[in-house]
Amino acid sequence: QVQLVESGGGLVQAGGSLRLSCAASGRTFSSYAMGWFRQAPGKEREFVAAISWSGGSTYYADSVKGRFTISRDNVKNRVYLQMNSLKPEDTAVYYCAAQPRSSWTVTLYEYDYWGQGTQVTVSS
Repeated sequence: QVQLVESGGGLVQAGGSLRLSCAASGRTFSSYAMGWFRQAPGKEREFVAAISWSGGSTYYADSVKGRFTISRDNVKNRVYLQMNSLKPEDTAVYYCAAQPRSSWTVTLYEYDYWGQGTQVTVSS
């Protein structure tokens, strides 16, 4: 069982940066691949980024590639999403998710555990 709590969201101007953090409970955090997803009003939840359990492999949606960076700290039981050059279209609730496997996946329903989300709003 893993419990996830996101933080770090807020209001930022276009071109700015935010760093999201996801704190995980449980002693087996390093056994989980982690992902970030987002959901804008009226839209389906979509994949943003994912990282393998070791942190050695990452993958990004085309829409954020080159602007966002996912990382993890298996000692602190945290996963991060550094978001740079933010655009108004990045506005959404951002969720972190965990799945008990070594490699990442982009498929939403393959993630077993979800946080409550944190709001990111980018003004133009």
